[in-house]
Parts: sequence; C-alpha cells; structure tokens
Amino acid sequence: MALDRADRRRGLVAAAAVLCLTLVTGCGGAPAASPPQPAAPVASPSPRATPTPSPTPDPTPEAAVPQGEPIRVEVPAIDVDARLVELGLEADGAMEVPDFGLAGWYAEGPKPGHPGPAAIAAHVDSRAGPDVFYRLRDLAAGDRILVHYDSGDVAEFVVESSARTPKDELPVDDIWPVTSERRLTLITCGGEFDRSTRHYVDNVVVYSVPVDA
Repeated sequence: MALDRADRRRGLVAAAAVLCLTLVTGCGGAPAASPPQPAAPVASPSPRATPTPSPTPDPTPEAAVPQGEPIRVEVPAIDVDARLVELGLEADGAMEVPDFGLAGWYAEGPKPGHPGPAAIAAHVDSRAGPDVFYRLRDLAAGDRILVHYDSGDVAEFVVESSARTPKDELPVDDIWPVTSERRLTLITCGGEFDRSTRHYVDNVVVYSVPVDA
C-alpha cells in the first residue's frame, strides 16, 4: 500500500508516541521525506558544433538483494537474536507493534537489505523485565546487524551512528530519507521513564548501512 508523506508522518509519529508507553510497548518506524527535485534541463548543442563522443562507463553492478522473507534479526554485540514479524498500520494510522520477545520490520517500506530505507522496531522492556532492544543504546559504530531470511540469505549491516531524541521529535527524514541506497534503522524507547504519564520520554535510534557500502 503506497502512503504519501503526510500519511506516513502522521502514522509513524503517532506510532512513536504509542510505542513508548511504559512497559507495554516498543518503538516504531518513520516516513519518507520530500522527493528529490528533477534535474535542470540541458541545453541542446549548437547546430555547428561537432559533438565529441564520450566513452560509455562500465555499468556498476547492483548489489544482490536477499531472497524470501526476513525472519530473524541478530545483533551479536548486545546479545539480540529475535524472530522478525511484519508490522503494518493500524486503522487509526499508527504503526503496529510486535509482541514482546519479537522484533518487527516495517512492511510499508522495503525489506532490510533491499534498496531503500528499512526499519526494525522492538520493545525496550516489559513488566517482566528487559525485552529485545533493551541494550540498543549500547550499540557503537562498527557493530554488526544481521537480518536472516527464510531462503538462507543474510543481509548484513554495520552501525554507522545512533541518537536519542525526544519521542515527539522522531527524526523521520533521517530514518526514512528518499534514497535507493540500502539502509537499516533500529528503533526502540529510551531515556527517562516518566511515571506520571507512564511513558518513556525518548526514542533510541540506530542507523546502519550494508557492510559492503
């Protein structure tokens, strides 16, 4: 289902708020930014000019994309090895959340390892204790993220950076930029726990790129 920028922003910012409920939820994904502007037209050469042929560059081979469905996410540095499920949108436009003990990839966007920005969300904790992304805040540049597919393919990413931002300021344009480059963002809740609202006040967001990027 194709969503415009406004719909995605409303749904995913709402998801960030809903997903940061205390001990009941994890955190969500993000929408696309404005499309890139078309290139300026190129003037036609003068009829008297003799064009000089340019050598045709060899095409850059496209990276192979994993086949099948993503079924598991592994982050060795923080001892994560969790089953992956699809996340869609609720009737009110908020993003679905995975059950505790699971992680979810946002199926309105690309699969992890396919062209474009993908997102995976999981809970930080529950009333029973730490959950899948409890230690997400501990990831550092260079740490590996592996997304396993039911075909046996593996999409491998390396952490580039991370950030903690207020949950009502989810950096949607960074999580979901307009790009065909393969990217993966991991998202959960973090920061202080506000007992009056029973919400975490922040999102923890980890940005990663393919190991061959």
